Amino acid sequence: MKKLIINNLRVVSVCVLFIIVFADQNIAQNKTGTTIGQFLKIEPSSRVVALGNAGASLSGEISNIFYNPASLGRLQGADIQFTFNKWLADISYNYMAAGINVEGVGTFALVGTLLNSGEMKVRTVESPLGTGELFKVSNLALGLGYGLMLTDRVSVGMQINYINESIWHSSLSAFGINLGVQYQVVEGGLTLGASVSNFGARSAYDGRDLYLNYDFDPDKYGDNNKLPAELRTDHFNLPTLFRAGVSYWFDFGSDYKLLVAADAVHPNDNDQYINLGSELNLLKMFSIRAGYRNLLMPESEGGLVLGGGVQTKYNETSSVRFDYAYADYGRLAETHRVTLSIGFK
Repeated sequence: MKKLIINNLRVVSVCVLFIIVFADQNIAQNKTGTTIGQFLKIEPSSRVVALGNAGASLSGEISNIFYNPASLGRLQGADIQFTFNKWLADISYNYMAAGINVEGVGTFALVGTLLNSGEMKVRTVESPLGTGELFKVSNLALGLGYGLMLTDRVSVGMQINYINESIWHSSLSAFGINLGVQYQVVEGGLTLGASVSNFGARSAYDGRDLYLNYDFDPDKYGDNNKLPAELRTDHFNLPTLFRAGVSYWFDFGSDYKLLVAADAVHPNDNDQYINLGSELNLLKMFSIRAGYRNLLMPESEGGLVLGGGVQTKYNETSSVRFDYAYADYGRLAETHRVTLSIGFK
């Protein structure tokens, strides 16, 4: 038994070393602010957020689909989750996910994300205190997912998303796809995972906010200075992310377990970074979590995450879970997430 633990620790150490080397390879040019759909990068799961967002190799609950759709293959029975996130600048973020396993077919999932800025004043150069009009920013994502076990150790999954962003009278729509794979090296122990999120076509804004009256030659008198025209916006990519992760459960008996997890993340609009997290599970009921996100990312804001959870069982086939996560964002203050989960075996 001792030899097995030592060997597994060696494997974990090699995987973590690989992740550190991978994430330390900086790209030549930082592309911050060059993608649309930034709300797609907001992590919904209070549990995984408190684990430093190291979720590429995790499974067991429906919201793991955000980090790796292959987690659906290991989902048993049915699971429903609702997350409320008090996001930065009083922006509201709500997330819902539901999944059900059909024996012999696979697991199907429905996911919905809604972000709303609330109403804000329309300000112009001529009216810096407001024109009397109000506007808001709203983002919506709807996804359908499917996952299955290829073998008793390998699971794969995919999720297709419809994305819509709206700013006052202008909006854009796009489609994206998430793909993933997980490999459980040791049952109940070491697991590896990799995924690609938000891979899709470029999209651009359109709407009547881009309409204007145009004077082709303002130095020429007598011509029509009210010609209808329209501004053309450029097309931008979705925020595509590649994740590679490893997790391991240390079993100290039926009542005490410790999870450690690490992810390397490669986004197409920023520098690479590492997420680290751990969870102590007590009496199969209580969980204490801590982690650090965006490690090695230059000029990142904050990084510490903390949280916990409690699980109660009504009977042998149903349970209710409450999870909370605190995330530090440095000068941007902090965020608080609360997740309610209902599971059926």
